[in-house]
Order: sequence, then C-alpha cells, then structure tokens
Amino acid sequence: MNDLFLGLSGYQWAFFAAASAIIGGGIGSCMGIASAAKVAAGVMSEDPSKFGGLLVLCILPGTQGIYGFITALLVAVFFGLIGGKGADLPAIQGFKVFLACLPVAVVCWISAVYQGLVSAAGVAMVGKRSETAGQGMIFAALVETYAVLSLIVTVILLLAAQNG
Repeated sequence: MNDLFLGLSGYQWAFFAAASAIIGGGIGSCMGIASAAKVAAGVMSEDPSKFGGLLVLCILPGTQGIYGFITALLVAVFFGLIGGKGADLPAIQGFKVFLACLPVAVVCWISAVYQGLVSAAGVAMVGKRSETAGQGMIFAALVETYAVLSLIVTVILLLAAQNG
C-alpha cells in the first residue's frame, strides 16, 4: 500500500509514534532524575550514609522512560517496524498508532518532571530525618499513578489500532 495521511505512510506514522513515546518518557525521566539527584548530591555532601534511601527517590522518575520504551517496543512488534514488515500498514491505521502513543509520550514527560520535583522534596526530608524516606517515596509514587494510567490507556488504544 502506498497511501498517505497528512503526507506520511502508515509505517512512517507508526515509526513516529514509537519515537515519540520513547522521546517523551526519556526526556521527562532525565529531567526528573536530575532534579532529585541535584538535591541528593547536596544531602550526601553532608552525610554520605544516606545514599541508599536517596537512590530510590532519585530513580523513581526514571520509570516513565521505561514506559516509553515499553510502548515503542509494543509498536515495533505489533505493527511490524522491525525488518520493515509494516510497510503495507494503511496510513490511517498508522495515524491511529500515533494517537495511541500520545498518552505515554505526553503524560510520562510531564509526570516524570513533576515526580522529580516531589522526589527532590523527599530527598530534602531524608536530609533532615532519615526515617522519612518511605514517606517521601509514597509522595513520589502518587505522581507515578498517572504515568501508569497513561501506559494502560496507550496499550488499550494500540490493541484497538491493531484492528484497523
């Protein structure tokens, strides 16, 4: 099939979808981790023994990058991006794949940034009182909820897009 939708083939739309998912999640995770890690570095300069509790708080915003990776992998497998097998994907179906990936691309970017800010506040809590690490993780996990929901919605939409 050689049809186009807004100038792109179905294969190109699916490729763009996968790339958008990994880019959004990845950028957000980098920004979120950096926010928390900057504060953690300051706390550790005073007390290096707090590394364990701080590490988890710094890692939490990285999960959105994983969700973007999972989404990109699902698109590649479901729609034949590997080996160019998706070259006959109808353009409108490829566009649906792109739309299906938007929840992960956008929500994971934004939630990772904000999760990093919440994690940074948790790091500051641990800096003052080590026993608050678990509470800081819970606060950061609240933001994570929306990234998980975006992944679930994206998977559901990708399954629907498989049917055309």
